[in-house]
Amino acid sequence: MRKILVLLLLLGVSVYSQQNPTSADKVKQALAQKRTMVKNSLVKNIPFTNIGPTVMSGRVVDIDVNPINTNEFYVAYASGGLWHTKNNGNTFTPVMDNTDTQNIGDIAVDWKSNTIWVGTGENNSSRSSYAGIGILKSTDGGKNWENVGLYDSHHIGRVLINPNNPNEVIVGALGHLYSPNNERGIYKTTDGGKSWKRVLFINDDTGIIDVQPAPNNFNVLYAASWERDRKAWNFTGNGKNSAIYKSEDGGNSWKKISDNSGFPQGEGVGRIGLAVFDENTVYASHDSQFRRKQEGKKKSSTNALTKEDFKTMSVDEFLALSDKKLNSYLKMNGFQEKYRAENVKQMVRAGSVKPIDLAKYLENANSLLFDTPVVGAEVFKTTNGGKTWKKTHEGYLDDLYYSYGYYFGEIRVDPQDKDGIYILGVPILKSKDGGKTFTSISRENVHADHQALWVNSKVQGHLIDGNDGGLNVSYDDGESWLKLNTPPVGQFYAVYADNQKPYNVYGGLQDNGVWTATNNARISKAWYQSGKNPYESIMGGDGMQVQVDNRNADVVYTGYQFGNYFRINRETGRQKYIQPKHNLGESPYRFNWQTPILLSAHNQDILYLGGNKLHRSLNQGNDWETISADLTQGGKKGNVAYGTLTTISESPFQFGLIYTGSDDGLVHITKNGGGSWEVISNSLPKDLWVSRVIASKHKKERVYVTLNGYRWDDFTSYVYVSDDFGKTWKNIGTSIPNSPVNVIKEDPEKSELLYVGTDNGLYMSLDEGNSWEVFNNNLPNVAVHDLVIQPEAKELVVGTHGRSLYKANVSSLQELTKEVKSKENHIFSIENIRKGRFWGNSWSKWLKPNTPEFKIPFYVNGDKQVTIDIYNEDVKVNSLTVNAEKGINEAMFDVSFDEKGLKAFKKAKKEVILSKAKNGKTYLPKGKYTVKLGKEEKIFEIK
Repeated sequence: MRKILVLLLLLGVSVYSQQNPTSADKVKQALAQKRTMVKNSLVKNIPFTNIGPTVMSGRVVDIDVNPINTNEFYVAYASGGLWHTKNNGNTFTPVMDNTDTQNIGDIAVDWKSNTIWVGTGENNSSRSSYAGIGILKSTDGGKNWENVGLYDSHHIGRVLINPNNPNEVIVGALGHLYSPNNERGIYKTTDGGKSWKRVLFINDDTGIIDVQPAPNNFNVLYAASWERDRKAWNFTGNGKNSAIYKSEDGGNSWKKISDNSGFPQGEGVGRIGLAVFDENTVYASHDSQFRRKQEGKKKSSTNALTKEDFKTMSVDEFLALSDKKLNSYLKMNGFQEKYRAENVKQMVRAGSVKPIDLAKYLENANSLLFDTPVVGAEVFKTTNGGKTWKKTHEGYLDDLYYSYGYYFGEIRVDPQDKDGIYILGVPILKSKDGGKTFTSISRENVHADHQALWVNSKVQGHLIDGNDGGLNVSYDDGESWLKLNTPPVGQFYAVYADNQKPYNVYGGLQDNGVWTATNNARISKAWYQSGKNPYESIMGGDGMQVQVDNRNADVVYTGYQFGNYFRINRETGRQKYIQPKHNLGESPYRFNWQTPILLSAHNQDILYLGGNKLHRSLNQGNDWETISADLTQGGKKGNVAYGTLTTISESPFQFGLIYTGSDDGLVHITKNGGGSWEVISNSLPKDLWVSRVIASKHKKERVYVTLNGYRWDDFTSYVYVSDDFGKTWKNIGTSIPNSPVNVIKEDPEKSELLYVGTDNGLYMSLDEGNSWEVFNNNLPNVAVHDLVIQPEAKELVVGTHGRSLYKANVSSLQELTKEVKSKENHIFSIENIRKGRFWGNSWSKWLKPNTPEFKIPFYVNGDKQVTIDIYNEDVKVNSLTVNAEKGINEAMFDVSFDEKGLKAFKKAKKEVILSKAKNGKTYLPKGKYTVKLGKEEKIFEIK
């Protein structure tokens, strides 16, 4: 076997080892370990502040509305948790923040008993659909939660409650996304989740994406199975085991009803969605992956050349083309200026280029994806309980799914109109004639990519739509929509902070572009009055990485998926497309969905961009040179861009000392600006996604690497450090609870201080990774995709994939040394505060008075009650009693006198004039003050 592997490598064939999926038992252990770490964490009380944004929101997966009072409903976000409103979406409250996950596939609510069931793990099967941890249940409206099983189901398609028996629940489990597993199919409980019985199982690769009951008879159930296989390099969302099943005994037994019934069957059957009007009338949406029938070639009215023409064109035919016609093709398709008819023909004559290369030149991951000639979206209907099915429409439903049909698949029927149906895709379509014809009800303030729809069963035209951009409500059947985006549930891929004062944050989000705002922007509804949200959109598409020129913050580099990057001048509004282009005749570059870019710290005109090779521009992206060969294992056959670079880092100590990481497990180093490269990952686990490589800011020889096994269903926390340029590695991630790692960052001031973001939370180390502490205060168990530390503000900005952006002051961490930890008490540095004219007052008696908040950060070596005294010279002006926990704490001081302090100060400082504020408090005057905690003290000033 070893000889075969060596031979394959010598022949240039990529060899990929199969990773082992993390077992349900290990997932349980990791969750328990994290809960214990939270209790014991030295940093659990460091507060995190959510800084939005809310305006663009994130992906909704389900909506459950109170049938008695439709102003009350729950909204489930793919990776942002569960939110509750009682005022028709004017405000929302999160109700899952105390659970072990924020990842949701489907929800069901028994409104009579206030019981919520959450099937965790998103079911859309996209590149960032996170696994769940089974079924969560709350019997008190989300105050408390219990995990009631199915830990290894990973992704839940549907949860149904029997309206006549709330202890009877049906669950459609999809199972693992990236590996075969057994916990799939339909499960049923009759005892409220204490025990489960699997009532339908197809195989280890086929799960259940949808289950729907007949509205007035829960004994009649319809279900859709889905055979799917996702790998990092390929997604197959169809198979012969995708089908429709029916139960007539409340889910105890099932029968396949789609075979030989008029419904498609075979390898091309994709995702199926179901809508049941009554026991016999059912609609099914289908993402058909069968190829379209070959049609006669239509003559072009313009006779213009197309990409397909060059795939079969001979050299003689090519050379016979007119220069005008060929130049038109080259210009219209964005070929570089150097490729014009005369010189391209010369290249073909010389044999360095073939006619087919003019087609291949355009075929990147994006174009190949959308060129797939499949049938696509279809709608079928049965009126006899599934005995026969018939397609409702003629022709193709184009421009609904494009090539992402697996990402959609929801269909609804109006409970009051058997001919009124809605199908969800990139637009949302409505039919009033049983699916014969459709019209779009997408509108200008409704995001594309529709995932969930609630249709009022009592009031026609009342709809609530959930999409990748949040939530919309309509009262006129989709003719117009209101937007209900107040929860901060943005799904960030990347975050950046510039060096302005106040500094700006930037970030790229899933399907919501790139946005920026000052870090202290007020996140409220006040922007409706001004008409300008504090966050500004600067790029569309799926937003990606951001780099900002530190000489001129108006110069921003950013873009969207698959390496489509731009240089933007925000002052002038000009954009320049800067993606590097391969030469004609070469294989197209491969660009990752999240293509990495990096401005050199040594020269801000120098920009790096990673495809499968590393590209460098010396003039802000105007021109490119390729400074490496392929730095991956060479790609794999599939429909997802793979064999690409995912991360780039250049040492701040030396220009040209560069590291790269790839999605197929390779880490490279060059010490001479790309003159030569060396693989330094041979001793690391194989074939895993290199989520981050970081050249140390503190030691030239030091480099950090994180690996991510999410795309193998391997949830191990892989974190490594090397102190010899990657020759040897030390595993520093073993004490982090199992969860795929997305990012590691060094603190800019303290070399021992590290931060790590995983798919389930944020950790830090005070000792170079030998041990780890978990952050928890106002930071739920959510995927952390990216981190940045703003050095002057001493703030950590956290980009989460589901709960937007957070920030926390980390100056206390930078001061937390071994000496401090050995002390009984310690007060960290305290920022000065500026005296406010309106402290305790407001400009209207109807408004709450302005109350200052002054933070006093301190450390104690054990759980105890402490007293913090504030002095002005020898006069104690106030005293705070705090129940402190071992580690870092913060006492909040409102900068006022207490009663004793006021009397003492007036007696000692008779010359100082004090006045009581409208709220009855007297605030400290300008001056210097001393904070005392035991023997420790620190001075601050009110200016």
